[in-house]
Amino acid sequence: MEINRYIKKDILKKLQPNKAVVLYGPRQVGKTTLVKEILKDFKKEDYLFLNGENKSVQKWLSSQEVDILKQYIGNYKLLVIDEAQKVDKIGLNLKLIVDHFKDIKVLATGSSSFELANQVGEPLVGRKWQFTLFPISQLELAEYENRGETENKLESKIIYGAYPDVVKIDIFKEKQDILNEIVDSYLYQDLLEFNEIKKSQKIIDILKNLAFQIGSEVSLQELGNAVSLNIRTVEKYLDLLEKTFVIKRVNGFSRNLRKEVSKMSKYYFFDNGVRNAIIQNFNSLDLRNDVGQLWENYLFMERLKRNEYKNIKSNIYFWRTYDKKEIDLIEEREGKLFGYEFKYNKTAKAPKAWKETYPEASFEVINKDNYLDFLV
Repeated sequence: MEINRYIKKDILKKLQPNKAVVLYGPRQVGKTTLVKEILKDFKKEDYLFLNGENKSVQKWLSSQEVDILKQYIGNYKLLVIDEAQKVDKIGLNLKLIVDHFKDIKVLATGSSSFELANQVGEPLVGRKWQFTLFPISQLELAEYENRGETENKLESKIIYGAYPDVVKIDIFKEKQDILNEIVDSYLYQDLLEFNEIKKSQKIIDILKNLAFQIGSEVSLQELGNAVSLNIRTVEKYLDLLEKTFVIKRVNGFSRNLRKEVSKMSKYYFFDNGVRNAIIQNFNSLDLRNDVGQLWENYLFMERLKRNEYKNIKSNIYFWRTYDKKEIDLIEEREGKLFGYEFKYNKTAKAPKAWKETYPEASFEVINKDNYLDFLV
């Protein structure tokens, strides 16, 4: 089953003459498949498809010479570069292409934003649109499932996540094999090629520690002690893990009230299946003691996908006081605050301190009964 990706239509709209569309996202999430789907709307003779991991392509595409670029690109009207972060000075070369090739459209993909974003940021100011492709979202699956099917598959999504190859098969053992392959062969690939990363086992140790702290603030000092690294190195690794789409950091919300926690961050995994593969636990929910953590991670990331795809701009936080009153997710949109508490089976009331401090803010519990409205 091929799943239509929600942002395909938006990318097609933004493929404009003398502009670049940059598509970010983790490896194995379907960027190349999406690009090939987009190319079906173009004639074969109108586009040039390049793989940035190809050494010969890297050589001429990094030349910064307009004449050399023209010799290879010729009169193509659409240039597609997969894994563009592998090309040296790709941003400067894309700027030359956008500026010197009449009516050309450019589509570039990258699996590590710390390489590609750093290269294309300044050179392509005013010349690019950017999108992020996530693992399959519930928003996308809604096109193929009725409510009964969605509810029947909920536990599988919470445990095995939503990478395309995982979603497309029903046999749990095969899902596990795919996730183990993603973690072993792809998850750290871009990260370990970064020349400042020398201790791959430390990255795995950090992720294992984070996997057991979903929903809790993470002390960098304690994390550093657990993996025998100093705080600055831990901060660097966490930043790179976020930029390679493994984890997502969320800061605490505060209006400078002394009772509110704001200095520490929470970390979520881009995909529940990857998180469970890292700790090698694919047990069913009735055999687990981390259902609350999995539910929170699932809802947080699905909400992030939904807002990103629908272009709903919001600042995201968690809220907690020093006496441990908390709300899992705070969205700040158009000057208003929206609080969401994630409970798998239960309900809850808004903390008194939240209502007193932010009387105009809303509060809602998201559980199995109403989560679809929250995600779609």
